[in-house]
Amino acid sequence: MSLPKGLAEDVAKNLVMVARLIDEDPEGAYGYSKVALRLASRVAAVREAAGFAAYASQKYSEALAEFRAARRMTGGVDLWPVMADCERGLGRPEKALEMAGAPEVQKLDKAGQVEMRLVAAGARRDMGQIEASIVTLQSPELASNSVQPWTARLRYAYADALLAAGREGEAREWFAKAIESDKDGSTDASDRLAELDGVEFVDAFVEDEDEDEDEVEDETAATDVPAPIESKIETVTEFEDEDEDTEDERTTDDGDGEQDGDEDGSKAAPQD
Repeated sequence: MSLPKGLAEDVAKNLVMVARLIDEDPEGAYGYSKVALRLASRVAAVREAAGFAAYASQKYSEALAEFRAARRMTGGVDLWPVMADCERGLGRPEKALEMAGAPEVQKLDKAGQVEMRLVAAGARRDMGQIEASIVTLQSPELASNSVQPWTARLRYAYADALLAAGREGEAREWFAKAIESDKDGSTDASDRLAELDGVEFVDAFVEDEDEDEDEVEDETAATDVPAPIESKIETVTEFEDEDEDTEDERTTDDGDGEQDGDEDGSKAAPQD
């Protein structure tokens, strides 16, 4: 769906801020996503961005509703693993495992299938099935010597599951392998391995650095992050007339047979 130029620019600016803040300031990103939703709730990219912002803020019920809406609009399956992880966050690991065995998984690319495996393993751990979690992670991707974008996280999750099962020697080996493949520092495998080896890090300059950072933040807070950008177009009739199910789709299932639930689930992102 195309938007009028002025409206499209305002939506784009808010989405840029969502992407900029989502890792460091999830709540800030969430605020921008809500503005983008008010401006263009019928755009799939907006619904997806809103879903990830809610997910990063641990608002799993809302995230799941937005992901479902985006999936209805596009017909794609790329969001299937993160939707399953939202089910974990809502305290429904059984539903996540059900989704892991659904036909949609076969339509995912390799990265998506690995992500689904991580979610399924996490669901097993949620249910206290540690050994089953370990078995779930054992795969050709884990055994491969080839380093792919998912390799570090997969090895890390496997090491963490081994450690939870009391297999410390094997866990140490796999944390080390995770470090080898973690070129961009996406995991804290090096810290975990150091803990296992009894190494303790003490930074004597932490307090001074924190004080300096606080001063810099005070000086730049007013200019670093602009306020959410509301549309300057007061009336856009085409976009004010929402589908009759727009209000309900935030909380209503799209046919998966579940309602979204409450937002009180604990953080359930795949073990990194």
